[in-house]
Amino acid sequence: MKFRRSERLIDMTNYLLEHPRQLIPLTFFADRYRSAKSSISEDLAIIKETFEKRGIGSLQTVHGAAGGVKYYVKVRKEEAKPFIEELCALIASPERLLPGGYLYMTDILSDPSIVQKVGRLFASAYAEAEIDVVMTVATKGIPLAYAVASQLNVPVVIVRRDNKVTEGSTVSINYVSGSAKRIQTMVLSKRSMAEGSKVLIVDDFMKAGGTVNGMISMLDEFKATVAGIAVLVESENIEERLVDEYLSLVRLSDVDVKGKRIKVGEGNFFTIN
Repeated sequence: MKFRRSERLIDMTNYLLEHPRQLIPLTFFADRYRSAKSSISEDLAIIKETFEKRGIGSLQTVHGAAGGVKYYVKVRKEEAKPFIEELCALIASPERLLPGGYLYMTDILSDPSIVQKVGRLFASAYAEAEIDVVMTVATKGIPLAYAVASQLNVPVVIVRRDNKVTEGSTVSINYVSGSAKRIQTMVLSKRSMAEGSKVLIVDDFMKAGGTVNGMISMLDEFKATVAGIAVLVESENIEERLVDEYLSLVRLSDVDVKGKRIKVGEGNFFTIN
């Protein structure tokens, strides 16, 4: 069956979006649509131009016998800034205040539209970094981790607070909670990650960074390395930050429980990107 160009463009675009960061040989598309490589190259040039104009992503061509094309998600500042501002306004709502100065975030982390956009932003920041795995800790960070991983085309590893029989043999470490200074435990299945993996750590909220620091310690047990750290919200007024290099979308400056006020602003996304 011969495909028309319009049909090829739609199907190729869909395939590229579903396989980010995967090297796809031109012969694959040529065989798939029974078309000449020259026609496929022209199609990819059209898609590349449209992706870049619309801020969808970028296509990179790898030359040579084993070459092909790779799609990377890329989010333009003009798209990212309004979303982060909207996120700040959403988080600043006084209705989110809970006893003890905590914030209610479940509705945000369970909204597919928001989570998907956050995933695109984080993936855009680390699109061309060497990443084998996205790691998070149960449970609030899980939706974000999967959203990022789907855009980077890598698996997700979930660190848990307790051991489960279904995980098989595990690695367990103790770490100090940065804010409460309590000793806590992290557990990860030995089968979940290969030694030497390059890992992107993702979490929903970071105060002093104790939990993130705990995950970094867990990586040492697997001889793995940190490829990056991305958090949705960071708390600003912290005396001692246990983590130095990280990416954040929102910065929580102050929580006034009595006055029912939450002060937030942009994180460091634009300053380090």
